[in-house]
Amino acid sequence: MEARLQKILAQWGIASRREAEEMIRHSRVRINGVLAHLGQKIDPEKDAIAIDGKPVSKKQRPALIYLLLHKPRGVVSTCYDPQRRPTVLDLLPKELREGTGIHPVGRLDADSTGALILTNDGNLTFGLTHPRHSISKTYRVLVEGHPPEAILKMWRQGVMLEGRKTRPAKVQLIEHHGEQSFLEIVLQEGRNRQIRRIAQQLGYPVIKLHRTAIGPIQLQTPKEPFLEEGKYRSLKDDEIRFLQDQITQPNY
Repeated sequence: MEARLQKILAQWGIASRREAEEMIRHSRVRINGVLAHLGQKIDPEKDAIAIDGKPVSKKQRPALIYLLLHKPRGVVSTCYDPQRRPTVLDLLPKELREGTGIHPVGRLDADSTGALILTNDGNLTFGLTHPRHSISKTYRVLVEGHPPEAILKMWRQGVMLEGRKTRPAKVQLIEHHGEQSFLEIVLQEGRNRQIRRIAQQLGYPVIKLHRTAIGPIQLQTPKEPFLEEGKYRSLKDDEIRFLQDQITQPNY
């Protein structure tokens, strides 16, 4: 049965759909010896797929990998960066970053730090990044000034961004720090640079943004030492089950 090429590569765990599209755009993928194009449909039972000149198939699918990474500032959440900035894959050993199809699930912008999931499970990535998906993500944010309760209430109820209101969020003042304030923010969505854009719009620009947790998956737990910047750990079985449950729930 025919299907879009990027979907097949994701199902095989070779790359996320987004990364597969980037591979195609950069002329790295061929079908039956001919350069592939975006949106192309193929029959994986009949057509030969090659990436960087090497044949790939469902049988070659590597073992599934699920990692939690503490992303440092200045590192981009992608597998390839045309500006040659360091990527999250550069933080992994060669045996994990090459030939496994591992990729980030979602993104943290280059200036932000904190929890980021990496996997080569294409189906999981597609499910978790689907617009209807809503795993909560927790952030510790340092902003300029002292936002009053009225501003925090406005943020909790939703703010208009590009003509569309954001979902309700949990926004709590943690402490004042001189002329700055620490907030804890829990989001159920992840529009591009959402926290930074809202904070700027409300008049309290972000100085630092750090993601502490993705659902119950945290950089530090009572049973685990703090995961230092640039380091990673394998997800536990219950953490993997939690993620898989999110994409099989009826409201997905």
